[in-house]
Order: sequence, then C-alpha cells, then structure tokens
Amino acid sequence: MLLHEFRPGRLILGLAALAIAALFAGDAAGAWSVAWFAALPVLGGALGLASIASWTAYRIRRRAARRASSDSTGAPASSSGSQAMR
Repeated sequence: MLLHEFRPGRLILGLAALAIAALFAGDAAGAWSVAWFAALPVLGGALGLASIASWTAYRIRRRAARRASSDSTGAPASSSGSQAMR
C-alpha cells in the first residue's frame, strides 16, 4: 500500500532541480564553466513537461474514478427503511 499517490510532475521538477544543481556544482568545483542563464531553458522545459505529465496523470485518475463509480452492484441506494420525506 502506498503512502501517497504518485505525482509525475513533481518527479520531473525534482529531477530538473537536481540537474541544475549538478551543473552549478560542477561549475563551482571548476570541472566546467556554466553561464548563469543556463538554468532557464532547463527549468522552462521541465515546467512544460511537468504540466503535461500532471495533466495526463489527472485525466487517468479521473477516468479510473469515473469507471469505478459507474459500476453498478445492483443494490438499492439505501436499504435502511422508508425514504419518506418529512
């Protein structure tokens, strides 16, 4: 049993943040040189991909919930007695 539902958008943004951190860590260590604005296209692309992934996951969850709620077991809505109005 999972503790929480899977969020692919957050995964993509987290991986992009790690990639940006690795780029600037390599720059700080002197392994390579990275311009300060190099993070902008990476972050912009990650935001776009994360929004598409989040929207797709939402649609999949919504479709599964609708399919589960439309299943009829044949039982009445309530079997506790009279449904008379007051």
